[in-house]
Parts: sequence; C-alpha cells; structure tokens
Amino acid sequence: MAKRPKGAIIGIGELKPVRYSEGKTTLGLIAESVQLALTDAGITKDEIDGLLVGPQVGETPQHVPATVSEYLGLSPIMSNTVDLGGATGAGMVWRAAAAIEAGMCETVVCVLANKNEKGQAPRSPNRNPIREFDVPFGASGANTSYALLKREHMEVYGSKQEDFASIAYWARKNALKNPKAIFYDKPVELEDILQSPMISDPLRLLEIVMPCAGGAAVIVTSEEKAKQAKHKPVYLKGAGEKITHRAVSQAPATDQLPFAYSIPQALQQAEIDGKDLDLLSLYDCYTNVVAVQLESMGICKPGKFGDFVRSHTFGPDGDYPLNTHGGQLGFGQADLAGGMSHVIEAVVQLRGEGKRRQIPGARHALVTGNGATLSETTALVLGGEQ
Repeated sequence: MAKRPKGAIIGIGELKPVRYSEGKTTLGLIAESVQLALTDAGITKDEIDGLLVGPQVGETPQHVPATVSEYLGLSPIMSNTVDLGGATGAGMVWRAAAAIEAGMCETVVCVLANKNEKGQAPRSPNRNPIREFDVPFGASGANTSYALLKREHMEVYGSKQEDFASIAYWARKNALKNPKAIFYDKPVELEDILQSPMISDPLRLLEIVMPCAGGAAVIVTSEEKAKQAKHKPVYLKGAGEKITHRAVSQAPATDQLPFAYSIPQALQQAEIDGKDLDLLSLYDCYTNVVAVQLESMGICKPGKFGDFVRSHTFGPDGDYPLNTHGGQLGFGQADLAGGMSHVIEAVVQLRGEGKRRQIPGARHALVTGNGATLSETTALVLGGEQ
C-alpha cells in the first residue's frame, strides 16, 4: 500500500455558480476564489509558497502556473498543473500534501475556475484513439459517451431508469438547503426527472450537469502549521488514484472501471470502512457515475445500487448523506471547479459549518473526482481529527 501523504486543509473559497459570466475572465475568477480562501484561512498571500492550477486558463493555454502566479502576485517555490478533468480538484489536494511532505513547500493554494459566456465554443475534442474509434461512430461528446456506459450498466445488471433518477432527485433535494446552489429554489420530483427530455438515450436532461461559471480554491498546509489555523483543520487521511483509458471505446468492463481501485485504496489508507463514513461527496456529472462509485466502495454489490438507493436516505439527516451541497447536479458544474465543490463541501461538513444541511457529528468524508469518461479517478478520505 502506498504511503499516505500528510497535510491539512485550512482555507476554502468558493464562488456562487452562475449560468453565465459575461464580462468576467477566468483569471479574475481565480483571483476572487483565492482571496476568499486566504480570508477564510486567516493568512496572507505571502505565506503561500506552492501553487496548483488546472491545465488551461481561458486567457492562456500554456505557462499556466507562471501566468496565474504573476496575476496573483505569488512567487511559489513549487508549482504545477494538474490535468485530470473532473478529478483535478481532489487530485490537487493529495499532490499538495505530498509536495509539503517532500519538503518542497509548506502552504499550497489549489485553485480552479471557469467562465461561461453565451455562445462560448466548446473545447476541441482530443485526438487518438477517440478520433479513430469513437467520433466516426457518433461518440463525439460527453453525453454520448456516458450514455453508452449507462446503457452497459442497464444491460449487464438490469438497472432501471428509476434507479438512476433517484440519484438526481436527492441531489436536487439537497440543493434546496444550500443558498449557493444554482438550483437552490428549483425543486423537482422523481417524475420530473423521468419525464425530462431524452438527450442521449438513455440519459435524460435532469441526469446531466448544467455547465455554469464559478471558481473554487483550497489551501493545504503541513499538519504542524495547521495547529495554528484560524478554523478547525481538515486532515487528509487517505488517497487513491487510477486511470484506465481515455476513449469510451477503450473502457474496461463496468465492474473494472478505475473507481474500483481508487476508492478502496483511499479507504484502506485511512483504515476506515465505507459504511462508517459520515459524508459521501461523490463526483456526479451524470447519475450513472454515482451508481458506479456506490458499487465500487463496497457498500452495495455490483449491479445492486438500485436496491441500495431505494432502501436508504441521502439527505444531511439520512443514513447515508450524499452530496449534501447538492452535488454538481444540484449545485452546478463550473467546469473543473465543479469537482472542487465536493472537496469544499467535505471541509464545511467536517468543520460543522453546514447550517441547515449540517450532518450531526460528521467526522469522516469520502471525496471523489472523475475525469474524461469514467477514466481518470481520484478518491480522498478527509477527517476532522489528526
């Protein structure tokens, strides 16, 4: 088993997602997010000596750490880009802790942001083998690719549309307790999800995240420095990561997708059973992504997530609190910053700052990230005690 990197989150900053961000720049959203995290941590930017950013910023596709450092007025002694799609936020946390433990730096800011303008062109698809095996047959976007994986699950295990819709229902229900959520005041019933327009069979509209603009940042520091933190530190207890493919045509079997390694690895490092977690902060770009994770973490058998969701409750006061901030399905997905929202919700809950959505006595949270098409996966176990 790999050694657990040691570190603690002492600051968080998150912008309220908005549908469009006309007049905003990605660099500006990054700066706003970082300032919120610095204020929350009670430190100045001069104490930041490490920087982790996403692979591209809207205003610059290259030299991203240098561009962001210059814009923020930082001079980091450790910097890097993390390119794991939706797993980038979670992946940043353990990389920051590893860099701190290696003695490369002491306090790292991890930041992701995304602007979203009307008529904004989508990013160009990657080449090979997607261009060779996927695009010519119609699998040219995320909706189509994830629909294929959902259909495979249904064909292999007999899972039903109602099973997947229940995941979206709980996400939207939990969002009603989070004023920051983009769907805070927009309740839906299970039937609304099942009757929403079919986007890519068998995926319906309300099973798919809505892109929006926003930003998020967390500050990770050494366990020693965390003892002087302004707020209760949240400690990294375990981490796991695995990549198996990029193109959906190259994906392994449903029960061998990479979460089957990364989640158990994080739980093993933390020496905790999945049934003993207080919060499941699971990446949820599509409902079937959550289904795969529930099965991968061992709290239900492969193909049995439907029985699991029917027999449990997933609100803050439920027996398995799941994405209490609303998840990306209810909170909103600001591109890669959407994945960081799962990290921030875990910190909020473990600090006891969830207000209306607070989980009583929360001590341990599982946070996950997913990039590409259920291929780049990261899992973290965070805890409120060292």
